[in-house]
Amino acid sequence: PCAHVKYIHTILTMSPLTFPAAESVLSASKTLVWGPGLEANVVLPARFFYIQAVDSSGKNLTTSPGEKTFEVKIVSPVEQFTRIWIQVLDRKDGSFLVRYRMYATYTDLHIHILLKNKHAAKSPFILKGPVYHEGCHCPQPSGSVWEAHMHCPQSFPQIDRDLSLLTSVDPDRNAQEIPQRFGQRQSLCHYTIKDNKVYVKTFGEHVGFRIFMDAILLSLTRKVRLPDFEFFVNLGDWPLEKRKPTEKIHPIFSWCGSNNTRDIIMPTYDLTESVLETMGRVSLDMMSVQANTGPPWPEKNATAFWRGRDSRQERLELVKLSRAHPDFIDAAFTNFFFFKHDESLYGPLVKHVSFFDFFKYKYQINIDGTVAAYRLPYLLAGDSVVFKQDSGYYEHFYNELQPWEHYIPIKADLGDLLEKIQWARDHDEEAKKIALAGQQFARSNLMGDSIFCYYYQLFKAYAKLQVTEPKVRKGMELVEQPADDLFPCHCHRTMVRDVSKFTLYQIALVLVVAGWSAM
Repeated sequence: PCAHVKYIHTILTMSPLTFPAAESVLSASKTLVWGPGLEANVVLPARFFYIQAVDSSGKNLTTSPGEKTFEVKIVSPVEQFTRIWIQVLDRKDGSFLVRYRMYATYTDLHIHILLKNKHAAKSPFILKGPVYHEGCHCPQPSGSVWEAHMHCPQSFPQIDRDLSLLTSVDPDRNAQEIPQRFGQRQSLCHYTIKDNKVYVKTFGEHVGFRIFMDAILLSLTRKVRLPDFEFFVNLGDWPLEKRKPTEKIHPIFSWCGSNNTRDIIMPTYDLTESVLETMGRVSLDMMSVQANTGPPWPEKNATAFWRGRDSRQERLELVKLSRAHPDFIDAAFTNFFFFKHDESLYGPLVKHVSFFDFFKYKYQINIDGTVAAYRLPYLLAGDSVVFKQDSGYYEHFYNELQPWEHYIPIKADLGDLLEKIQWARDHDEEAKKIALAGQQFARSNLMGDSIFCYYYQLFKAYAKLQVTEPKVRKGMELVEQPADDLFPCHCHRTMVRDVSKFTLYQIALVLVVAGWSAM
């Protein structure tokens, strides 16, 4: 009894600073679980879904309950071992992103989500197979069925804008004229998709970036049957088609657009590769950023941060501004290439900083390089607010971003940067709201499923504009699908397609032979 009284007295006399905080009791049954990774037909290089922690009163948590709160197991009831790599990423806002990469195809998958050994939400989630892995060549014959499975939007405004300049596409004419016009001075790939196979011919000297285009085309054709079409891809930084809309425009596909060019814009090679190689050879991708957003907003450094190379004059001006106002801006170069003669003025170089460490700062500066700065998707996905330079260059999603809603705009010459930083400091809650809106935009529009949908809908819409038959041209080579000998998959659609070629007589003969062999 004396010990109990002493314990109670100790609790009652503890100071507010040391009194243990009342913790929310998490509810397994009220936990929310959703996302494309719970659906067998959404085939992605890395599948993903979300978990939202909910307390016993039904309230969503808004801070992390601990990164080990949920345990996720993925098993196949007919396989002793499953070759699946799983990561549970704590987004620090009460939610978790679960991603998993499959290295084989399975008949069925059961996804177990456990909270203190209790099944959360409707766990186990059962994916009725076959559940195909990224390397499996098993295209869905119907594009509309695939789009429905992927929950693709009805349209993408940028695709509509880009293709509105083309009344028709003549593959025969383009095959003659585009290499003559651009092939000597630029690096291009001429692709033909025929019978869902990829063929290519390259023009120009620097064609190494072709690997990114090959990879997305091969990945797409493993998942869905593409229409036959023929197109040219610009492998350089700068968009090429400078003719006016009233002139004869050549359709050129590029990774970046500009206000004074007419190229057809695709997701950047950087974002595309990060989707294809998530949980592979890249460490920076749209999922990993969400688990590495730095300290909570109040603990972030209220300074504008930037690191990069000297690929534009305004970047030199930014570093100069940083030196004059170090209490506002921390900007420095990690590499000199374009303005090496000015290194003594703007150096010394500083060490590379992990991208995830950028988010120790509240304010991120996005400033053009040779063209648009391809880091913007990742900056938006963090929870710092982005200061975006006014620019004539754009990526496939820029026109859907709204200034003062998703980012804070700054003038092209950076003339109002200091003023905008001061505004953010004086309006902290509004700046935080903009940061969260930008983050939500990235989560909703720039994940892997959206990128695959964008490419497919772009190719589908472009193919419909063709007025002559796409052809495998002289000099083109087949781009082979990578071999997957270690864990081959057996496509159930192949069996159906092959059977459909049989005559009734052949099918009857097979059945008779099967009957005899069973006797």
